[in-house]
Amino acid sequence: MAEATPQKIVLAYSGGLDTSVILPWLKQRYPGVKLVAFAAELGQGDELRGIEKKAYDSGADEVVVKDLRQEFAEEFCFPLLRAHAIYESDYLLGTSIARPLIARHQVLVAKQTKADAVGHGATGKGNDQVRFELTARALNPKLKIISPWKDPQFIADGLTSRETAIAYAKQHKIPIEQTTKKIYSRDRNLWHISHEGAEIEDPANEPNWANCLVMTVPVEKAPNKPQYVEVEFARGAPIAVDGKKMAGHELIARLNNLGGQHGVGTTVLVENRLVGMKSRGVYETPGGTILYEAHKALEQLCIERDLYHHKLQLAPRYAELVYNGQWYHPLREAIQAFVDKANETVTGKVTVKLYKGRALAVKSESPLSLYDTQLASFAMKDYDVTAARGFIDLFGLPMQVRGLKHKPKI
Repeated sequence: MAEATPQKIVLAYSGGLDTSVILPWLKQRYPGVKLVAFAAELGQGDELRGIEKKAYDSGADEVVVKDLRQEFAEEFCFPLLRAHAIYESDYLLGTSIARPLIARHQVLVAKQTKADAVGHGATGKGNDQVRFELTARALNPKLKIISPWKDPQFIADGLTSRETAIAYAKQHKIPIEQTTKKIYSRDRNLWHISHEGAEIEDPANEPNWANCLVMTVPVEKAPNKPQYVEVEFARGAPIAVDGKKMAGHELIARLNNLGGQHGVGTTVLVENRLVGMKSRGVYETPGGTILYEAHKALEQLCIERDLYHHKLQLAPRYAELVYNGQWYHPLREAIQAFVDKANETVTGKVTVKLYKGRALAVKSESPLSLYDTQLASFAMKDYDVTAARGFIDLFGLPMQVRGLKHKPKI
């Protein structure tokens, strides 16, 4: 039985190459369909300038633009930060964490405009297709999902690569920035910017830093003098920079600026995509890197040992869930509840030193600190050192018994 033709589609629209090409193509694919271009302002800089006109010129019947920067920072990035989630040791999940927010509002726009379908421009090779579609399935399973890059007709029309998409855009007079010479695939938001394509695709190549970097300076061009920045937290959420309280998105933007000046937060990563292949990208996350370093220092100061160790074990799983598009999965939500409980005592201030690409927490203080200076010192006052003998006897008893019963290999 053939699937019903969509009557009205809300397309997650960025104004980039893929979605710009998709708007006119959808008109051809589904004659009479109404198209709503939905754009989310997540801190892309000037990328959304003129986006309404561009969307209408490309075939949209309606355009909806939402400023989601504060929601993105405080309801997505900061919970991610409290979990201290890092994918495969390096990736601070800048693209991954943005997709469920975009998709959530895409579903809301579909409800508001009485659309029966949502669409996206993610390719069939990447992770974003999963993130958009899982979120739509979780929040409104009745919506049709339109994914042109997986549509046989899209392939039949010759749209099989970024080069062919560029040719299609020129043919249909769609304004784009990409050329066959400038063909980085970028995703930017408040939390980061990612770069893929061109010379980056080959792990044998060093990225062309002069052409690639946007938010940060190359380390070689960073100042020769360090800069110190103080970040204040309340219950694991950053609330102020250098004593000035500000909204989440403003705080991240401020740290992006400071970190970027010192070359902080750049990484090159060969990652394992959910769909099974490896890909290589350059990521810039200056503000996020500062926040992760500061938050880690405060957690070490304020969270009890066993709780902290268990939280560290959960962080990679949390990161995996976010990377795989499972933000609305009950496991992620349950881990988040644990993480937020653990962060109830993570309140205080951390000073981070920015120098030549490095963010290093050098000072931390908290009214809820578990650090006892007298206990930590070598002084014997208020600490019965003789108790350690019995502790070691009992703690080492299983190993001692094993050593007696079995001949150890030395």
